[in-house]
Amino acid sequence: MRIVLASASPRRRELLEQAGIDFEILIGSTRECITKEEPGEIVEELSLAKDEEKAKGVAEAVTGDAVIIGADTIVAKGNKVLGKPKDAEDAHQMLAMLQGEKHQVYTGVTLLQKKGDEKIIRSFHERTDVFMTSMSDQEIEAYIATGEPFDKAGSYGIQGRAGIFVERIEGDYYNVVGLPISRLCRELKSLEAEDDRKE
Repeated sequence: MRIVLASASPRRRELLEQAGIDFEILIGSTRECITKEEPGEIVEELSLAKDEEKAKGVAEAVTGDAVIIGADTIVAKGNKVLGKPKDAEDAHQMLAMLQGEKHQVYTGVTLLQKKGDEKIIRSFHERTDVFMTSMSDQEIEAYIATGEPFDKAGSYGIQGRAGIFVERIEGDYYNVVGLPISRLCRELKSLEAEDDRKE
């Protein structure tokens, strides 16, 4: 099964490599359009969306049979969805909102299988609850100064320096990193089993 990752995320690439999955990387354009309101539906929509570096957009550029993986991660605090920060001030506001509180991390994944003229689309999402310790303004500023928050939803990376501020999680750790790798592997196996039954 040929697998194409439709993401520039180094964290997703590392997780696929760690799982021993052979894959290619192909990145499309980067415009995002959100029509959903629930966090789980938003990340599934973003992982599928046509005009960004996700599954549906990349599928148009892939020739031959393949499974294209698109993924997107967001952080949610209550009804507020937190994406990547625009600047240091935005990052500070997000981290101040999350410190000392519980929030949710959602990762949506789309598997778009191209086989001949047929396309099969599966989208799913995972949710993890993250409990952050209290952080002083000085600690927040010091973390922002590392530059780590700027390419991460919610302005932090659990696998990086922000790990010291995570008290505990409930759910899949790798989902917070950016890809629920166990669920993804189960879904890929299911697709492969379906192919075997059809042959």
